[in-house]
Amino acid sequence: MLKRKIYDELLTWKNDKRKNNTLECLLVNGARQVGKSFIINEFGMKEYKAFYKLDFVSNPELKDIFKGSLDACDIYKKMSLYIPGFEIIPNDTLIFIDEIQKCGNARTALKYLAIDNRCDIITSGSLLGLRYSKDSSDPDTIITSYPVGYEKQITMHSLDFEEFCWALGYKRDAISTLKEYFDKKEKVPDSLNAKWEELFREYIIVGGMPEVVDAFVKTKDYNIVQSKQDKILDDYKNDITMHAKDSEKEKVRKCYDAIPRSLAKENKKYKYGDVITKATRRTLEDSIVWLIDSNMVIKCDNLETPTIPLLYNSKDNDFKLYLNDTGLLCALYGRETKIGILNDSLVGSGKGGIYENAIGDLLYKKGHNLHFYKPSDSSELEFVIEKDGEACPIEVKASNNRARSLDSFIRTFEPKITYKLINGNIGYSDNKYTIPHYMIMFI
Repeated sequence: MLKRKIYDELLTWKNDKRKNNTLECLLVNGARQVGKSFIINEFGMKEYKAFYKLDFVSNPELKDIFKGSLDACDIYKKMSLYIPGFEIIPNDTLIFIDEIQKCGNARTALKYLAIDNRCDIITSGSLLGLRYSKDSSDPDTIITSYPVGYEKQITMHSLDFEEFCWALGYKRDAISTLKEYFDKKEKVPDSLNAKWEELFREYIIVGGMPEVVDAFVKTKDYNIVQSKQDKILDDYKNDITMHAKDSEKEKVRKCYDAIPRSLAKENKKYKYGDVITKATRRTLEDSIVWLIDSNMVIKCDNLETPTIPLLYNSKDNDFKLYLNDTGLLCALYGRETKIGILNDSLVGSGKGGIYENAIGDLLYKKGHNLHFYKPSDSSELEFVIEKDGEACPIEVKASNNRARSLDSFIRTFEPKITYKLINGNIGYSDNKYTIPHYMIMFI
């Protein structure tokens, strides 16, 4: 089983409910194929005496449980008719409602199940964040009332680099040893540093989708990795076809396809005209919002000024888009690009875009909102995050070039700490901390 950090979040939610008698259900959001159902199943079977799963895709008839009265007692009575052996063990029963987007009444019922509080309830589904996800052809999906105040939401992502290393057999102690070098600002032994940079390049190629990582761990076959990635990309395309508005389907697809082209350029800012000739914000804004809300892409906004709070200093309509998994980006680029990354022989702006996507994805998985700072055509910092109460700049180099933009930022804003990520080893001077790419997991 792949170890996932979100398991600890699920356990914290359960324990907090017991300690504080919290009346809330848990909704696990996230892109398709990131492992939501698998980890919740594992959690339910290990942490509860009684565990029941309702899946509205494989068993659509279970939606009838939520027709008519949404009183908790009535719902549990109907569950006993549909689920063999159904029995509630007070304070030790978990009900997992999967693909909840298929049953609007089930989402509405969460309020009443939370208030009843006999069972813990976890829900999950795909494309839950879409702002216009109602399907008029399927009345079952319509939500009449959201369970405001009775539903806690968390987001699950594909595996980060640390989880990827766990899957390959590296123990937490090994990563803790690396962190000691990071904390002490001491150089990592060259052979060890080279090994972990190689692991990071493998992660860039494979990515963090659980099915892909599992296949790589078992076979070490990059052809199988590619086939698994192609299947996920096809599923994403099918999601666009099935769930985007008819008037938006083609534009959403084109917006997604434009991201690899954008990241391969020297100027990686997302431009509407690169999607459709003479397109404007008005033409494509809804399609881009759809991709963001589906968790297929990550948005990174340019800053007017790099001061806290960053969210309110972002420039309107000036942004980059990254794919939610760098392995999928490399799959779109193809075999030769993967070979170039693995052998560290790739050159040009495309390499920079791949590394930028990888670092952005990992920062996002750590809970950072993404921003960049481009005060002029000749100066750009790939990322600025909020850290220790101030704006923290991060410059990403695919190799180990001079960080002119970072040096300029330091002279102008005098930040407490800055980071330069490189293909190299640790260095530190004048609050500029140079680290190898894989140490992004410690920021």
